[in-house]
Amino acid sequence: MQTDSAPRPTLADVAAKAGVSASTASLAFSGSGPVSDATKERVLAAADALGYGGPDPRARSLRRGRSGIVGVVLEERVRAAFLDPVKIQMLDGITEGIAPLGAGLLLLTDTGEVDGNAVSIESAPVDAVVLIGCSPRLGHSVEALRRRGIPTVAIEGAAGEDIPEISIDNREATRRGAEYLKELGHTEVALVTLPFDAARTRGPLTPALVAASTADTASERLLGARDVFPEATGRAAAASSIEEGLEAGRALLADPANRPTAIIAQSDLLAAGVIQAAEELGVAVPAELSVLGFDGIRVDGLQHDLTTLVQPSVAKGRAAGEAVVQLLAGEPPRSRCFTSSLHVGDTTAPPRGRR
Repeated sequence: MQTDSAPRPTLADVAAKAGVSASTASLAFSGSGPVSDATKERVLAAADALGYGGPDPRARSLRRGRSGIVGVVLEERVRAAFLDPVKIQMLDGITEGIAPLGAGLLLLTDTGEVDGNAVSIESAPVDAVVLIGCSPRLGHSVEALRRRGIPTVAIEGAAGEDIPEISIDNREATRRGAEYLKELGHTEVALVTLPFDAARTRGPLTPALVAASTADTASERLLGARDVFPEATGRAAAASSIEEGLEAGRALLADPANRPTAIIAQSDLLAAGVIQAAEELGVAVPAELSVLGFDGIRVDGLQHDLTTLVQPSVAKGRAAGEAVVQLLAGEPPRSRCFTSSLHVGDTTAPPRGRR
């Protein structure tokens, strides 16, 4: 039983006692994410033992005119987002960043699909919103939130001077990775990119698709690759997933006479799919094909130490959460840009003619 003199337990205390991440504990309270019943029961039991009642939107509404909820807008379905370790790391960071608010997280999706029964960014009872996921629908989300006057922070995406952006050095990082491939001797390089448009067009990386891009992250990483390999082309994926990387890899490696010696993938999940496609076709990595990813995550089932650009996903999320706290306190938050680093693993090597 908590006494008046005892420190008030926090969501982080509950998460630690339950043996889960802070973001999972927050989702267990909000009921907005794919948290199993067993995990939810464990979190609620830990909260009960500590005397933590969780954020009460109704009480906060009466006292402060706030809901006690921070929305996080994902570019895909929630279940798909929870298959991406980068998203999970950023959610953990956001939860840490908003800890001073004692608020819960509400996960929202902006896929362009209409569901009259779903809570959306147009109606969700939130105090502030973090836009996450390198979304090609960023402009749509920003417009909807501006109409409502909801304080907003964007992770990777220039949303306007009035909205702080938490970003990474997408172009510079990709350029460093591409330069490393060039130093190894590669000249025949192909790309597998993130989606460029709201329709998530899958297929050849055409000039028209690139010119019409509404996705800052995909565009910046493309520019970084083409700073080193100006003629590089490839395939646009419909999502950051192993399945999409597999499909793109199959297309790029199908013709033995025109195979690239290296592929730059705009995410580690896409890179893992490319490697799987190479294995299917009997193309040895890295002896016959070098593969470079982006993110620095552990991909389940990947039997390689992937060469990749490592980004600070948790720090990005934490910075976004801290910006939300500043916005709600009436303080001017600042945009921040983080630096990625090149990790050289065992998926890159000089092309055969250079060994």
